Amino acid sequence: MRVLVVYCHPVPESYCAAIRDTAIEVLTRRGWDVRLLDLYAENFDPVMSCEERRFYNDRAPEDPALKPHFDLLMWAEAILFIYPTWWYGLPAMLKGWFDRVWATDIAFKLPAGKGRITSLMRHVTKVGVITTCGAPTWWSVVVGQPGRKTILRGMRALCATRCKTFFLAHYLMDSSTPKTRAAFLGKVRAKLERF
Repeated sequence: MRVLVVYCHPVPESYCAAIRDTAIEVLTRRGWDVRLLDLYAENFDPVMSCEERRFYNDRAPEDPALKPHFDLLMWAEAILFIYPTWWYGLPAMLKGWFDRVWATDIAFKLPAGKGRITSLMRHVTKVGVITTCGAPTWWSVVVGQPGRKTILRGMRALCATRCKTFFLAHYLMDSSTPKTRAAFLGKVRAKLERF
């Protein structure tokens, strides 16, 4: 299986980096073809330009820097997102990646008139999210878990009809301990063994 790991964290030695390394190790050991897309390491530009927005509904963006991202999206059969939850949602870098890369004629086609969009992502049969959250579980649920819903409802809707998903979060990250972090990495391993 071909899996794209989309990683988004600005600090190279972050706990999210330990999650990323654990995920890649498990998936590689299982024989999956793994490609890593590290948005901060490659200095991805998440800002949609005025010109890009003007033509967003008409065609795919023409920025040559986006072509490798389009190619990875078309290559992937599974996508695993690893990022910190900030203010209950996605980091701006990751949100900008969705805005610019999951674009017209790449992830979907818009109808000529009224009607539904057509997905171009039906080859993606698995989507997973592994994240860290400073808030407790109950508060994240109260505010509606916008990051989780963006990926596992909104973006997943463009994937295969029976696309399998999972969401795994280390809550109370701000007060985590070496013990809680090690236990969570164990959960990551177990989840990815079954992914």
